[in-house]
Amino acid sequence: MANKNTRKEEEFSIDYKYNLKLYWSILRRYKPLIVSILAIILVLESAHTFDRYLFKIIVDKGTTFIAGTITREAYLHVLLLIGAVFLVSIVTKASLRWFYFHCVNKMEVNIMLDIKTKFLHHLVGLSYNFHTTHKTGSLISKLIRSGSAVERMTDTFVFNFFPLAFQLVVITASIVYFDVTSAAIIILIAASFIGYSILMAKKMQSANVEANEAEDSEKAHISDIFTNIESIKYFGKEKAIQEKYKPIGEQTRDLLLHYWSYFRWQSAGLNLILGIGTLLIVYFPLVKILNGEMSIGTLVFIYTVYGGLLNNLFSFDHGIRGFYRSMADFESLFKYYKIENDIKDKPGSGDLQVKRGEIEFKDVSFSYKNRPIFNKFNLVIPKNKKVALIGPSGGGKTSLIRLLYRLYDVDEGKITIDGKNIDSFRQESLRSEFSVVPQECVLFDDTVYNNIAFSRPGATRKEVMQAMRFAQLDRIVKKFPKQENTIVGERGVKLSGGEKQRVSIARAILADKKVLVLDEATSSLDSETESEIQKDLYRLMQGRTSIIIAHRLSTVMHADMIVVIDKGKITQTGNHKDLIRKEGIYKKLWNLQKGGYLE
Repeated sequence: MANKNTRKEEEFSIDYKYNLKLYWSILRRYKPLIVSILAIILVLESAHTFDRYLFKIIVDKGTTFIAGTITREAYLHVLLLIGAVFLVSIVTKASLRWFYFHCVNKMEVNIMLDIKTKFLHHLVGLSYNFHTTHKTGSLISKLIRSGSAVERMTDTFVFNFFPLAFQLVVITASIVYFDVTSAAIIILIAASFIGYSILMAKKMQSANVEANEAEDSEKAHISDIFTNIESIKYFGKEKAIQEKYKPIGEQTRDLLLHYWSYFRWQSAGLNLILGIGTLLIVYFPLVKILNGEMSIGTLVFIYTVYGGLLNNLFSFDHGIRGFYRSMADFESLFKYYKIENDIKDKPGSGDLQVKRGEIEFKDVSFSYKNRPIFNKFNLVIPKNKKVALIGPSGGGKTSLIRLLYRLYDVDEGKITIDGKNIDSFRQESLRSEFSVVPQECVLFDDTVYNNIAFSRPGATRKEVMQAMRFAQLDRIVKKFPKQENTIVGERGVKLSGGEKQRVSIARAILADKKVLVLDEATSSLDSETESEIQKDLYRLMQGRTSIIIAHRLSTVMHADMIVVIDKGKITQTGNHKDLIRKEGIYKKLWNLQKGGYLE
């Protein structure tokens, strides 16, 4: 059991030093605002104590007036003077409060944006492998929660920690002047209160992180449900999905309840400390009053200062809970900042400019998760030629394209473009030199026009519309409510498979690159539309190096070279006429498909 608990603590431990360092790296950009905020807090806390000192003077002078020591006029003069000073204090504090919230608000909205931007950039920049092994819903949950966490953390410092720290300094110095015993009691109360708050908050941290992880998993599961809502509806599995969600939701509920249960002990302990402290702070000053060692005004000053301190102590308790909660939220996201991109650019990597478009895979070896895909694989794709990759599913066709894009790096060997190793160029530069129509056409929740323009943001409207006509998309969008300005929905859900594929083709056409990759580019189209687009694609491929992945052999019949890949090896090469005369995979697939059967 002890080992299990130790492993659990390690799993949900928080790297405070790293998290605070990362938080400070964002916060330090706003040093002038931080200095202004701290200065205002110090002035405000001093002003609050000064106000209570004015009340002490009123009480003490009132006592002497009642005793007949000073005249009514003299006491009235004191009251008028104190009233004028208090009025100035009110105006000053109101002005400072306005500027205080102005600075805090300005700083917080900026750091919230900074942290989300920082981590969005980092996460987007991580490798393809990272994104295939992490749930999107969970990442979104962590990223959005980080904005709230950084606001909460900043609030904790500027509204809870620093006001208490400055107040303790000011009131301790002022009370020591009047009564050392009372000052010592207040320090003891504050230390006990703060210590217990920190102790309980630390005990709660693992429960908080555990609850966060459960909540993130729940959100990821919900995201998966809505992403696959079409399949759920098609198979009539609403009830099954509801039953599957139930234990996941219950786990989140139980872990949150476990986390929140700590607040019972925290509240009871803190009230006990304050109860004992209040008894002491009442007893000792009253004894001195009875012994004639303290004025009533001083007693009132101590009590009012102590009462003001209680507010800040409870504010600190709220803040310390916010601190640890923010740290738990930081931990769930900040750990990703420790993850480096699997695919690294070499120092001094330049930008690629493809001129000829000759591609060579030379002695390439590659394994994915200890599963060998290629071993000493060799293939030359000549410039301006149309090369088709076909073969059984899982044979390595798509893996070859992912290696070309450096979504993964080769284990051995090299891939060159125009004789230059692709790992000598920046990844983004390399990928931007290709036009691609991927097998799975996923679109942004934006307009048809913007989805096409995504491949070349600087394109003119004329060029975008020309690409739409090339993909024969223009006649389709004319029927849409807002034509090319129609929103396609999340992942393009409002479009049919063929319509989405046309958008993807138009996007590749607009990119206008020397190397063109067609990964099942016409797989979602009917035979008539496919035949029409094939003519356009054939024109598009002229003067370009084209790599075509297809299961429909009708789409590769006119390729200059057909490469049959099976189990990571090239088993056949040649053109269509040559391959259908030879026994092998190609002829077998052709005989199946020409009879109307598609593999």
